[in-house]
Amino acid sequence: MFSLDNLSIQYPHAEVERVPVLWLFIYAGAVPLGTLVAWALIVRPGTHKSHVTILGWFISLILTLSVTDLVKNAVGRPRPDLIARCKPEPGTPDHQLVTYKVCTEEDHHVLHDGWRSFPSGHSSFAFSGLGYLALFLAGQCHVFRPRTDLARMLLALAPLLGAALIAISRCEDYRHDVYDVTTGSLLGMLVAYTTYRRYYPPLRNSKCATPYPNPGDSTNGFSKLKDVEERISGAGEFELEDLDEGDEEGESRPLNTRR
Repeated sequence: MFSLDNLSIQYPHAEVERVPVLWLFIYAGAVPLGTLVAWALIVRPGTHKSHVTILGWFISLILTLSVTDLVKNAVGRPRPDLIARCKPEPGTPDHQLVTYKVCTEEDHHVLHDGWRSFPSGHSSFAFSGLGYLALFLAGQCHVFRPRTDLARMLLALAPLLGAALIAISRCEDYRHDVYDVTTGSLLGMLVAYTTYRRYYPPLRNSKCATPYPNPGDSTNGFSKLKDVEERISGAGEFELEDLDEGDEEGESRPLNTRR
């Protein structure tokens, strides 16, 4: 239920969105997928690494879409442009709670979508696809290694900037408020991080660029696989002590990580 004098839902309805659904799938779907496929074809990291990386990206998107759609339909929170969508019939009282029955909008999709504000689907999808790509790039570039060059940091942060711009556009179009966008962004990033960590060690791990081994490649069953995973996870974080003596004297040399 809603009232016509509620200022938070009296914003205009934008007929043309800054980031339509089609372009959302291009920015947060096709671009990350194309990047991962190009990386697999150029670098040739091996079947297992390519498989778990792209599979993790797909799982991240599918889980985010499912959870977001489920919550949207369960909550049914009005969008900021609900009254403009509703087009209430003349004579509707301003200071009383009313339902969708006072609406004259004949396009049922436009009308029903007015109650799907929480959380922002654009935000969750953007941070799920681009956020996963950012995590992958951060792991491959070892961004938490001491004195990592700025170029690697910017490369890993670029997908997050794109996702943030998509999320901000939803407030500019009055499709969502800050609360919807923030929750959707956190949801997408949480799913992306959880999915990424199913296949890769933490980013502060010295072997963060190497995925966990394939269970099918283990000759001694899952007990052997567990031992390998524990060795990777327990490899230790990057430390300043990992520098060579030449680096300590101020020479510009690549950093070594503790094996």
